[in-house]
Amino acid sequence: MLVVLAVMLTGMWLWRSNAKDGTHSVVDYSVFYVWVEAAKIESVVFEGARLQGKLRAPETVKGQSVSTFHTIRPDRDDALLPLLRSKGVRIRVASEQRPFAIQLLMNVLPWLLIIGVWVWMSRNAQKMMAGGGPLAGILKTKNRKFEKSAAVGVTFDDVAGLTAAKRDLMEIVAFLKEPERFQRLGGKVPRGVLLVGPPGTGKTLLARAVAGESGVPFYSISASEFIEMFVGVGAARVRELFQEAKKNAPAIIFIDEIDAVGRARGAGLGGGNDEREQTLNQLLSEMDGFNRNDLAVVLAATNRPDVLDPALLRPGRFDRRVIIDRPEVAARRAILDVHAKNKPLGADVDLDSISRNTPGFSGADLANLVNEAALHATRRSADAIEAPDFAEAYDKIVLGDASEAKLGAEEKKRVAVHESGHAVAAAFSPHAESLHRVSIIPRGMALGVTQQTPADDRHILTEPQLWARLRVLMGGYAAERLVFQSASTGAENDLKEATKLASKMVAQYGMSERFGPVYYEYDVVHPFLGQRIATDGGASDATTHAIEDEARVILATALTEASALLEAHLSELDTLVEVLLDKETIEKGELVRLFGAGLDSDQDDAARAPSVAAATKFGSSSDDGRDG
Repeated sequence: MLVVLAVMLTGMWLWRSNAKDGTHSVVDYSVFYVWVEAAKIESVVFEGARLQGKLRAPETVKGQSVSTFHTIRPDRDDALLPLLRSKGVRIRVASEQRPFAIQLLMNVLPWLLIIGVWVWMSRNAQKMMAGGGPLAGILKTKNRKFEKSAAVGVTFDDVAGLTAAKRDLMEIVAFLKEPERFQRLGGKVPRGVLLVGPPGTGKTLLARAVAGESGVPFYSISASEFIEMFVGVGAARVRELFQEAKKNAPAIIFIDEIDAVGRARGAGLGGGNDEREQTLNQLLSEMDGFNRNDLAVVLAATNRPDVLDPALLRPGRFDRRVIIDRPEVAARRAILDVHAKNKPLGADVDLDSISRNTPGFSGADLANLVNEAALHATRRSADAIEAPDFAEAYDKIVLGDASEAKLGAEEKKRVAVHESGHAVAAAFSPHAESLHRVSIIPRGMALGVTQQTPADDRHILTEPQLWARLRVLMGGYAAERLVFQSASTGAENDLKEATKLASKMVAQYGMSERFGPVYYEYDVVHPFLGQRIATDGGASDATTHAIEDEARVILATALTEASALLEAHLSELDTLVEVLLDKETIEKGELVRLFGAGLDSDQDDAARAPSVAAATKFGSSSDDGRDG
């Protein structure tokens, strides 16, 4: 309204000014001066820099008859007034003052605009808190409601693996489908279920499958979407979300990455009054506000349960915790089947072998593996995805793209010797993981790689298995010293990993005769400062030095054993070096032929296999510590 009034008053003033100027012809100042000298001017009016005049008799200017005129005079023209007086011209000076309405508008309008904007924003803020107003989009909960299972489109059949997690969640599905069955016996179904697991393991997919199985509305939101720049907006969004879900119950509320809003209170810079903690308080209040008869269940997902507020995890809020771990070999096989279902696979593709060779891969990693293999096959214009495509995809994901680094003949031979040392130590060391591939093609930060694959998924490592791993890690270093009588910077990552493992064997695994069954928080490094930090279970300086001395003894023993293995199998080492220099990459079948059929048997694999595949990499000291 104020803006419209200002525009109207300004327009009227401009119209009046134009109308006023329209009765006078505009002439040049030089023309005016000529008329003054010729005594043709009857009167003039000075109005600031503007000068109006009246002629004694009409004059013709540009084909028009002019009797009155106006012009703009210079700032300083001291000769003008004496000249006008000498010619008998009547002189009048008028005020340059604008109309009162215009002056009032110009002086008051800025303040009126400021006050008006403040009042408008205050009123709209109140409307926003009530869920309306033109800026309601800032407040409005960004939950996505999907009606019934047809909109969600995911069931437990679409979730490969996760058998234990699906079994736990089937009770939630049964409650949402048949609530009277539980209420009849007085059973209380959990108000909240927390899905905990590493990234990419299928937490969101599992939550959608619960909604799809139960056929109820599914409200999905990321916890970070609760937080906005306005204090109180997150709490209002939580209220709106829960009100909407209760109105459409039975329903499922899914909050992804709940640690974004559910972190322990008092740990931030904002004390207890910042937006995140207010939002958390509202979430706690809403979950307490559930009636046991409310047919609304909250599912939340996180990969950081350790940072969540204890009040959020107590019984009555998140009563149940479902652990979703990385898939085992059978689950990985099922996941590969799902993602490869509509893709043409070559006859040489063995999904069983791929599932065994990808321990530690999450569902998302396996989906990416299949997709990268399909992209590689597309780039070479193939009609089907073949085994080399999967091998290339695996290397791309684990090691990175092929490097542009070109090795000279001497460097290439050193890399071949180094990787052959790892391979021979792995092939002939008891309790070691089975060899899968050896390559000297530079990839990512590595100049070469020796890949080992466990026969089965294992969740603990025995002392003989750890000693075998140390011998394999020291095998590359030992091979260089054996062949070249000197080491290189390529062993940096091997020595780093071996030192960490040996230190843990002494300080945390109870595998040292000198220390016995003890546990020390050894080598706890601050993630940002990069230096060792003190912990409650930390070791003293004297104990730390003793741990390092004992780890040194273990590493020296592992090096001696690795060197003895290489000297005993020097012919195999030389043969593998020659083949690597020729082919650059050797797969398991060729390794079996070189080292004997025993390498491919499973007679020692039950003792060999840890839970994660091992890969030793060779590089230079400029490889940011990722070499080996």
